[in-house]
Amino acid sequence: MQSTPRTGLRRYLPDIGTPAYHLMLAVVAIFILGPLGGISAAFMNFSIGFFVGGQVLAGILGSAVTLPYGPEGKHGANYMQTMAASVAGMCGMAVLIQARHWLGLPEVPGWQLALFYGCIGMFGGGIGMLYTPVLVDRMHLNFPSGFAVANILRALTDPNLLRRSIAKLGSGMVIGYAVGLSTFKIAALSVTGLSASTVGAGMIVGARIAIPALVVALIGIMVTPHLVEIGWLAEGDPYRKIGFIIALGTILGAALIDIVLILWEAVQRFRAKQPVNPEPKEDWKRVNFWRLVLWVVFWGAAVIVGGHWVLGEPLHFLFIAVGLCFLFVLVNGISLGISDWNPISSAFVLTVFILAAAGLTSPGTGLMCASILLIACSVGGDMQQDRSTGWRLGTNRVVQFRYQMIGIVFGALFAVVLAKVFLQAYPVLKLDQFGQEVPGAQQWQSAMTYKFVGALRGITESQPHVMKALWLGLAIGLATEVIRKLVKRSQRYKAFSTGSATGKTTDFLFDAVVMPSPYASSFGGFVEIVTVLWWTAGGIGGSLFNVYSARRKPADGADALPADMSTMSLSGGGLIAGDSLAALSVGVYGLLSTVF
Repeated sequence: MQSTPRTGLRRYLPDIGTPAYHLMLAVVAIFILGPLGGISAAFMNFSIGFFVGGQVLAGILGSAVTLPYGPEGKHGANYMQTMAASVAGMCGMAVLIQARHWLGLPEVPGWQLALFYGCIGMFGGGIGMLYTPVLVDRMHLNFPSGFAVANILRALTDPNLLRRSIAKLGSGMVIGYAVGLSTFKIAALSVTGLSASTVGAGMIVGARIAIPALVVALIGIMVTPHLVEIGWLAEGDPYRKIGFIIALGTILGAALIDIVLILWEAVQRFRAKQPVNPEPKEDWKRVNFWRLVLWVVFWGAAVIVGGHWVLGEPLHFLFIAVGLCFLFVLVNGISLGISDWNPISSAFVLTVFILAAAGLTSPGTGLMCASILLIACSVGGDMQQDRSTGWRLGTNRVVQFRYQMIGIVFGALFAVVLAKVFLQAYPVLKLDQFGQEVPGAQQWQSAMTYKFVGALRGITESQPHVMKALWLGLAIGLATEVIRKLVKRSQRYKAFSTGSATGKTTDFLFDAVVMPSPYASSFGGFVEIVTVLWWTAGGIGGSLFNVYSARRKPADGADALPADMSTMSLSGGGLIAGDSLAALSVGVYGLLSTVF
């Protein structure tokens, strides 16, 4: 399909939808955008222990390639960012190889690791796609970075939208880049925990979603002395050391309620012999469900077969890890959709504890099995976030799925290659930093590796409080979600909450403070208090601006942007984009400066 006149650069580009068109997109994504994001992800994980997702970065750079196609180029740019982000996300898993060195485990041939990681990625992507109808189509979760990518692609590939949104999007990107670069380079600023992407995500979701995290974080600080007293925390430990277990439990409890309701509706639909929504799905949204199920079953089996017959890991631990993926990809996907935070390291650590409760004593086996959760949750979250972008753009899901799976294959290979490059270029990365100072390791904090190794070495210790914390969180999540469902479905409450200013204020306080959704409040258990404060500041600031804007009378004749391209969504997305560009700059510069 030729959607734009063949003039200018457009004359030299293949037509949309042709094999040459898809080949061009794939080459750019795999060999240019993916490695750029992969270098950034690997460097950040080795140096500071976390990495900024590659979706926004790849979306910005990819839109430059498809710009000559006009508005229809947004789909091609989305395909490229999907593939490139998969490559980058897999490259961030290079820290798993570093963890093997810290634990003193024998080296595994690179082809075996690439094969194992690739199978996990295929499996995790399939589960992520399986949950897409629930998280994206039904729950309409924000997925702030996915939201930002959609706005960026629409703006950068449509001259009309670009003209009307460039000031808001561009100013956010400039500020985000400046703040992101400053936090990497200025120690006094970095200790404040300031993150442009965190503030930007808060601006997108608003105060009703952001404040609950602050409520939980403050409660955590209040109960910390009691947790120390009962032995759940050591003196001086932050609340989140056990809080992330409770937070995961609350999400799980709330998700169980929603899953039960969805299954109940399915039963009712079956009994009535008619679909809940009789309208046919749009072509871009259609996915063959049974093929997807077979995909998940096949790659789940491949993970188990590869883990046992290629790597020699025990079957029963592999089965447990694969089974846990169905739970954690859903839970982590909900967290990512609400807060833009995918707690993959928390899923890894909790999996280690669960396997230890099932009899695990080998750190090597624990690393391999928990890696299944780490990679599956990372890829599954990316899958859901990319589908949220596609939902806003109307991008074909099947084609986008294929792009992501190809990206996973190359990403698994690049992850092993980058790990080898970094570990050979900087032997200090192989030295165990857990519990000891290593000369020359100041630049390479490797906080994520530190967390993995700490959890794996802790499996020899009895930690019953971990499972108690999980059950506590589950109970809180169940009770909270039941109360919320009963109140929100009450006709009297609906009339009260929408009928007056007092009702609207009460409803806001109910959602934000009194009985917040576990999906939103759990963020306060995953991260440090300073991060929660910036997240909340973005949410409150964004909501106050939206209230102010709603009261202003729009200028006569002003060009209106689409409803989901508000000032706060554009500015917040710009902050996330700027922060991603800053991370890329620091990653590439850091690698080049140490090499040369």
